[in-house]
Amino acid sequence: MFERLEQIAGRYQELGVQLAEPELVADQQRYQKVAKQHRDLQPLVHGFEQYRALTQGIAEARAMLAEDDPEMRAMAEEELAQLEARLPAVEAELKLLLLPKDPNDDKNVVVEIRAATGGDEASLFAAEVYRMYARFAELHRWKVEVLSSSESSVGGLKDISFVVEGAGVYSQLKYESGVHRVQRVPATETQGRVHTSAITVAVLPEAEEVDVKIEQKDLRIDTFCSSGPGGQSVNTTYSAIRITHLPTNTVVSCQDEKSQIKNREKAMRVLRARLYEVEQERLHQLEAAQRKSQVGSGDRSEKIRTYNFPQNRLTDHRIGLTLHQLDIIMEGRLQPVIDAVIAFFNAERLKAEAA
Repeated sequence: MFERLEQIAGRYQELGVQLAEPELVADQQRYQKVAKQHRDLQPLVHGFEQYRALTQGIAEARAMLAEDDPEMRAMAEEELAQLEARLPAVEAELKLLLLPKDPNDDKNVVVEIRAATGGDEASLFAAEVYRMYARFAELHRWKVEVLSSSESSVGGLKDISFVVEGAGVYSQLKYESGVHRVQRVPATETQGRVHTSAITVAVLPEAEEVDVKIEQKDLRIDTFCSSGPGGQSVNTTYSAIRITHLPTNTVVSCQDEKSQIKNREKAMRVLRARLYEVEQERLHQLEAAQRKSQVGSGDRSEKIRTYNFPQNRLTDHRIGLTLHQLDIIMEGRLQPVIDAVIAFFNAERLKAEAA
C-alpha cells in the first residue's frame, strides 16, 4: 500500500509542475484535464502526508522514552499515547481513499420519484420528498431543473423527474434509490388512523452524449397535446413529446414546457440517463442487481427508509439508523442521514476489499 502511495505522491508532484508550464496553460483543454487529475489526487496525497507526519511523530516520541530526564519521558509517553490513538483512523481513511473511485461520482443526476402504494396520500408524499431533495440541493448550492412531472388531483405528484447539477452530486445521492415508506394520519382520515403509503426514488447518473450513443433510427417520437390533472387541457398545441427507444422499449414523456423543442431536449436527457443505467447494469450485473432490487415494485414491504410523522421519526432500514428529527430532515437537512449511509457502504467496500 505504501509503495503505491509513494508513487501517487510522486505523480501528484509531477502534475503540479506541469500546471506551471506556460505551454500547458496555453492549451486550456489539456490544462483542465491535468488540473482535474491533480485535484483528484489531492485528498489522497494530503492524507498520506498526514500519515507520514504522524508515524514520524510516533518514532520521535518513542526515541524520547530513552531519555534520562523523567519529565521528558512523561511528556513523550503522553504524546505517544495521543499520536497512536489517532493512527488507526488515519490508516482507515487512507485505505478508503485508495479504493477505486466510482466513475459516476462527479456526475449530475436525474432523479425520478413516483407515487406507488397509497393513492392520493402517496402522491402528496412524493411532492414532499421532491421538496426535501430540492431544499437539500439548495443548501449545497446545486441547481435543480424539473424535466417532467404529473400532478395528482389532490395537488400531489404522481411522478416527477428532475436533474440536479453540481459538484459531486451523484456521490451524495446515489444511495437514495429505493422505496421510501411514509406512516401518518392523512388529512382525509376522520378516525385518526395512521395510514402507510410508499413512493419509489431512482437516482441515475446523468449521461453525456459521449457516454451513450443513440441512433436516430432507433427512436420513435410522438407528439400530443399536454394535459393536466383530471385530463383538462394545458395547451392546445402538440408540444408534448413521447420518445420510445425501440431496441430497449424505453419510453420517456415530457410535457412541462410549451415548446416542443425544449420538451424534446428534456426527454432526451432522461432517456440518456436511463440507457446509461442499462449499460451500467450490463457491465456491473451484481452491483446493479442489488441497486435495482432496492427500488422493487413499490409495495409497502419493500422499503429502505420509513418516515413516521406521528413519532417524528426517520428510520433507514439498511443501516439501522433512527433519528427523531423528521421535521428537520423534511426541510432538506438530510446530511446526517446521507453521511451515515455513505459511511456504511464505504465500510462494506473496505470489508470486501480485505476479504
